[in-house]
Amino acid sequence: MAVNIEKYKELINKLNGKATLIAVSKTKPIGDIQTLYDLGQRDFGENYVQELVDKEAILPKDIRWHFIGHLQSNKVKFIAPFVHLIHGVDSMSLLKEINKEGVKNKKKIDCLLQMYIASEETKFGLNAEELTEVMTKFDQFKNIEFKGLMGMASFSDDLNLVRNEFSSLRLLYSKHSQFSILSMGMSGDYKIAMEEGSNMVRIGSLLFGERIYLKP
Repeated sequence: MAVNIEKYKELINKLNGKATLIAVSKTKPIGDIQTLYDLGQRDFGENYVQELVDKEAILPKDIRWHFIGHLQSNKVKFIAPFVHLIHGVDSMSLLKEINKEGVKNKKKIDCLLQMYIASEETKFGLNAEELTEVMTKFDQFKNIEFKGLMGMASFSDDLNLVRNEFSSLRLLYSKHSQFSILSMGMSGDYKIAMEEGSNMVRIGSLLFGERIYLKP
């Protein structure tokens, strides 16, 4: 399936500047990304490090690349020189590695802390107590800019459950005024996420069609 240009324009109108659209381009070809780029899209999200590195080398340099997958510490070095925002930071060990690569690259790397809000055990993230603990150690990470929180709701038809999970993250986010980004909501639930205060959404299948799953 080619890029759904009409859906893209519709989304931009719906978001109306209230939320940043991250076009989730994982497993999608260069041509599809270029199509959206030519329409003005600059924020793209990838899940796999090698795929992100390969695409960054080919596509325009003013693209803002977001790493939205589960990042392994030993792969941070490959994206640190150019990544715009790392969404899924969920451990102290990963923070230490990101900070180390920030020092090497003489830059601050923007990050979101991923919170565990879903009822599914397969999701990653910190709980409220772990967030508090991490925040007491922010000063140790001079080369990280902590921009906000990210969370993924349960994959469920129970919309009340999804809304409650997003609401819980919004309440947590509202307690920390130093944060500016609340990233939650994907193709199937972004409308609820925005109603619950999200200002960054990650949209893939609505724009590119159903993804092709690859091994990381």
